[in-house]
Amino acid sequence: MGSENKKVAILGGGNMGVALAKGMVASGKHEAADITLTRRNLRLLEGMAREGYTITSDNVQAVENADILILSILPQQLNSVLDTIAESINPQRHLLISIVTGVTVVDIQKRVGKDLEVVRAMPNTAIAIRESMTCISSSKASAANQALVKEIFEAVGETVEIEEELMTSATALCACGIAFFLRSIRAATQGGTEIGFHAADALRMAAQTAKGAASLLLHFQSHPENEIDKVTSPKGCTIAGLNEMEHNGFSSALIKGIKTSSIKAEQLYHNEK
Repeated sequence: MGSENKKVAILGGGNMGVALAKGMVASGKHEAADITLTRRNLRLLEGMAREGYTITSDNVQAVENADILILSILPQQLNSVLDTIAESINPQRHLLISIVTGVTVVDIQKRVGKDLEVVRAMPNTAIAIRESMTCISSSKASAANQALVKEIFEAVGETVEIEEELMTSATALCACGIAFFLRSIRAATQGGTEIGFHAADALRMAAQTAKGAASLLLHFQSHPENEIDKVTSPKGCTIAGLNEMEHNGFSSALIKGIKTSSIKAEQLYHNEK
């Protein structure tokens, strides 16, 4: 049975939960009516209800009416949510997908107290437009459920299967990474405004240029330096700009930011225990 035939409960209808729901429906494999979103403040989900999604503040009810459970909550909320739904979880029926930062499969199984199949996934908010880069760790699930999770996330972007110990690193590079690349686009926009463009025009130009740069790498499967070499000429303006950025620590700052996010992600859940 494919994922399109199953009822889905997304526990945590925040930005990521909403983006995931919208991406799943946009893929054409899921109906809004088959997806339930939970949130304490239902007023924030009224727009989703108008689009046909089921919304509730009752996590137990959502679990009892679903086949696939997706945990899309903050690490500090996890223990209380799992304690609330533990009795309603049926390991023979339910597959649990966790996109909670820094929480292992064993952490979840121990808290629930059942031998439940858990798959960890780390998408990013581009999932809303089916452009996510989702990292999946599913070695402790059945082959059928591994295929099911891959199908869900391949419908909303690209996927890569990784070892579970790398999931926190995936959070920093792919999930937090959306913000890092957006910040670089914002900086390019500010630079464009300073050299004469209206802010809205500069933003559109910077964003499309960033999209083109990423597309070159993905299309040709080339290394960034290969594409950079095509733009840089001797004594030219591109290499002058690149070198100025490097003198001011551009690459180093990005690398340090990713490392810092990874360290922080590792601590979020365990500091709550």
